[in-house]
Amino acid sequence: MEDEAPVIRVLLVDDDAIVRAGLRLMLGGAPDIELVAEAADGAEVPALVAAHEPHLVLMDIRMPGVDGLAATETLRARPGAPDVLVLTTFHTDAHVLRALRAGAAGFLLKDTPPQEIVTAIRTVAAGDPVLSPAVTRRLIDQVAGDSGRDTRATAARARLALLAERERDVALAVGRGLSNAEIGRELHLALPTVKTHVSRILTRLDLNNRVQIALLVHDAALPDSGRR
Repeated sequence: MEDEAPVIRVLLVDDDAIVRAGLRLMLGGAPDIELVAEAADGAEVPALVAAHEPHLVLMDIRMPGVDGLAATETLRARPGAPDVLVLTTFHTDAHVLRALRAGAAGFLLKDTPPQEIVTAIRTVAAGDPVLSPAVTRRLIDQVAGDSGRDTRATAARARLALLAERERDVALAVGRGLSNAEIGRELHLALPTVKTHVSRILTRLDLNNRVQIALLVHDAALPDSGRR
């Protein structure tokens, strides 16, 4: 008899009771997902995380009181924090970029089909971000040309300089939106080796996920970071 898949414990945070009801109904149909608690304000998140120990927080960005951005930043700054999957209305919302910088594992539009939301939760729980390469590039392009660009570029280049040569190659490839398999083919590395390099990059640079690697590479604006 095969072992059952582990249950993914989810905390739902959204100020709209109707949205919460719809998500509650949808998640209730997934045998491997358990909705352990709900909140209508980001201020409730720390206590609920401590009480229920969710694996993932499904977080609305726009809420009165403590919004999803502040809640994500506070939560992800703590050791052992659960993953955060952001809910938003606009896929080009600049606030999404702030959430990703804070360590969110990706985002979902509120009109995403139910099965795709379930799949996204499973994907994040498995350790992968929910953000396509095309969306990653579109989001990080929003920061180009802003007033803090030069300062961020200098800081980002200093951090990337901490990497070994092969780690830097992998980081640049992640920044271009390549998957682990694509990186392996381009750099002639076995898939487990690529995964090891990505893990080392995250540890060495104190980052949460590969989306943050992509943002750092984009900030650095290195000459070879956009090569395809």
